[in-house]
Amino acid sequence: MSVHVDSNGRLHHDHERSLALNCPHCQVFSHITAVSIPQYSELVANRPSQVGIVYRCDSCNAPIFLRFAVKMYAANRVELANHFVELERAREKFSFTYLPEDTETLFREALGCYSAGHFNAFASMCRRTAQQVFSDLGENGRLKLYNQVNEAREMAEIDTDTYAIVKKVLFGSDADASPSMPEIGTYEASVLLELVKDMLYQTYVRKGKLQQAMMVRRFFAEETLDKITPIGRAAGAD
Repeated sequence: MSVHVDSNGRLHHDHERSLALNCPHCQVFSHITAVSIPQYSELVANRPSQVGIVYRCDSCNAPIFLRFAVKMYAANRVELANHFVELERAREKFSFTYLPEDTETLFREALGCYSAGHFNAFASMCRRTAQQVFSDLGENGRLKLYNQVNEAREMAEIDTDTYAIVKKVLFGSDADASPSMPEIGTYEASVLLELVKDMLYQTYVRKGKLQQAMMVRRFFAEETLDKITPIGRAAGAD
């Protein structure tokens, strides 16, 4: 894939028609269109190592700022890296309704770190979140969650190297003599995010929803029983 700014200041992107992301403003996965591109003459004169380009969300028309690393200054173009950095990221959503207050506080901060692109801070907050869940579940909580996360790994077919990093983040010990928190990149952070969300859903949200549904069922069953007349009960007994 090629991304470059030509000598006329036009941006060329091989995948321009399919360039889409989650808009940080409207939260919609939308195509984006470049609307503000640095002038070629200024790039060549100043030779920055990174270039910022403003895009427009085709869904809500809000501006989206992306940063590209410069690969090479050629005779008639400025070659940019294929990958970009989102200066604003859409905030991740999660239903906190059934989470205990302490767990909710930690995971909200974790999501804030993720949205800001601070992935190592995000990993640290995910470990604290996991440790809080271990405490909530009691003596066998750590083993239960280990098996649960491993099952999710098998279902999602996560590769061995990525899972090893995620596993070390969630189940490593802060009491180790040497630092046990691995460096984490964009992809590892996204995998960690989904596994922690699944862990919290299975531990709290699914349980809470099921318990609430059973309470509603019980309420309507008892209400229906109370409306049955004595004659109807006697007839049923016969």
